[in-house]
This record gives sequence, structure tokens and C-alpha cells, in this order.
Amino acid sequence: MNILKKKAARTAGTEPWHPYAWQAQSLLLAYPDENFAQRLALAGQVASTLPEPVARPLLRFTTHAAQTAAADLAIAYVATFDHRKRCCPYLTYYAHGDTRKRGTALLRLKQTYTRAGWRLGDDELPDHLAVVLEFAATDPGTGAQLLIEHRAGLELLRLALQDEGSPWASVLESVSATLPALAGDEREAVARLAAQGPPEEQVGLDPYASPVFLPDPVVGGPR
Repeated sequence: MNILKKKAARTAGTEPWHPYAWQAQSLLLAYPDENFAQRLALAGQVASTLPEPVARPLLRFTTHAAQTAAADLAIAYVATFDHRKRCCPYLTYYAHGDTRKRGTALLRLKQTYTRAGWRLGDDELPDHLAVVLEFAATDPGTGAQLLIEHRAGLELLRLALQDEGSPWASVLESVSATLPALAGDEREAVARLAAQGPPEEQVGLDPYASPVFLPDPVVGGPR
């Protein structure tokens, strides 16, 4: 998808540049496969046009990624997002853990995408951050609401990546910079999640599997 040719439309609560930022962030949070160099170059181009608080962390990441061997970046991605639960990129996990409620939350997300004309592949979960960001880029109003709804999980992921010294922490910093400042109750939600972790009931996710063992997402827009 060529984000330089996308038409930016202002929706309530968003700015015209939001879709470009969210699409660039989505490209950088997908698994660094053989097409990653192309996505990296495109994201870097877009980042240079964004407001400084959003652009600076994105350019920090693109600089690091451009200087890192592709195989090393892929290994780091798997080690970070697949092998560390606290760095889970699946947003509903933070609020619901492996419980029945998460299955319901996943279904609602998928229904939201379907209403907007999206159809996910069988190997994709609707709550992967890269997928949510790409959806937000195409439907800014609804997408912004989804990101704000999962703000506590986003911030917890950002902090976890920061603690790990992960380069992807910069991408999460950029995502946070596109959203309103944290309100008091959101700060409390982040603190509570950090202290307690998500619920631990290990049932009720069919037909969805645990995020730790899922294949890497293939993010490419509406199907």
C-alpha cells in the first residue's frame, strides 16, 4: 500500500497527518521479512513529514533498522514479541489475558473491521498492534477510538519495550505521541496492569490461539 498516495481526511478527534503516522508505525511493527527494507524506506519518507514528537522516535528506529542486518533484526523481533509475554503485541491480552473475555473482545474487533470492509487473513489476529494501526490509517475515527480504548495496554507495552532496551520502544513512543495525553484513570489503569498483570484464566479463547505461539502477522490492508 502506497501511503504517499493515500488521501488524508480529517475525522473527529484526528488530524490530517494521523493516517500517515499510523500507517508508517504499522509498517515498522510488522515482522521484518524480505520486503521490510522497502517498508522501512517508505516509513522513513513519511516520518520526515510528521510533527516532531511523532517523527523523532520513528526516525530513531528507522536509522537503527537501516544499520542492522536483516537477519539480526528478524531474530530480535522474534525474541522480543514472541518470547516475552510482557512485550505482547496483541492488545486485548493486556485487559483480558487468556480468558473468555478476550475471545469476546477479539470477535468484536473483527466485527468492527468487517463493518468497515476489511477481511483479515486466517493467519492474522485482529488485535495485533500492526493490524490495529493499519486499520486506524484507513478509518481514522474508529481507529483512534480503538487505540484509546487500549491505551493502558499500549503504554504498558511501551514501558516493557523500554525496559528491555528494544528499538521498537521508539515506535511505541511515536504511537503514544499521536494520542491524547493520559488522563488520571488511564494512568491508574497502566499502574494496575503493571502491578497485577492481565487475568490468568486459561480458557475460552477458541477459535483464537494464544498470542505467544502465533505465526508472525502479514499486514497488507483490507482484503
